[in-house]
Amino acid sequence: MLHRLVILFVSLALVSGPMNCALAEDEDSLYSITTLRADDEVEVKIGKDTARFDVQSPAGISQAVIERSGNRWPAIVVVRLHLQGLESLRISNGNESLVASVSSHDDKVCLRMDGQENAPLDSRHSFWMKIRVVRGKEVPGNVDVANRAYFEMKLPKALLENNPKSIKLKWIDFYR
Repeated sequence: MLHRLVILFVSLALVSGPMNCALAEDEDSLYSITTLRADDEVEVKIGKDTARFDVQSPAGISQAVIERSGNRWPAIVVVRLHLQGLESLRISNGNESLVASVSSHDDKVCLRMDGQENAPLDSRHSFWMKIRVVRGKEVPGNVDVANRAYFEMKLPKALLENNPKSIKLKWIDFYR
């Protein structure tokens, strides 16, 4: 009797196996993400030709390496850093690095290529990236939500045009 059950189980597994392979990949299997700290979290949201990476970093100083498992990066890659401030952000594709900071008093963005401290980028540069600062709204009785903020950026196409296997993000929050 046990022998027949094993044969039945194996037969069902062989029949249903190829059907399972046709299922869409889930969001977690499209990217492998390694963070520096155990309490860092990166949530992945996938849309049509879009990937958004929401980064939570309680310590405020850390890094993450995002490695794609697919053939190409999507057309639009968005990063949201959930931090109170952004003293420094470095985004690297392995060959080139974009460095950014946002002023704590007026939200002024400074962008430059790594190693070019005296040459800030402007909107005509291929590595230009808009950084949107989103401040939390006060919610009565909820102190945590009152001070939350995030910095949202769409990575420049130039950073991903050579289709790097991974991108590395390093950040420092003003308010750690």
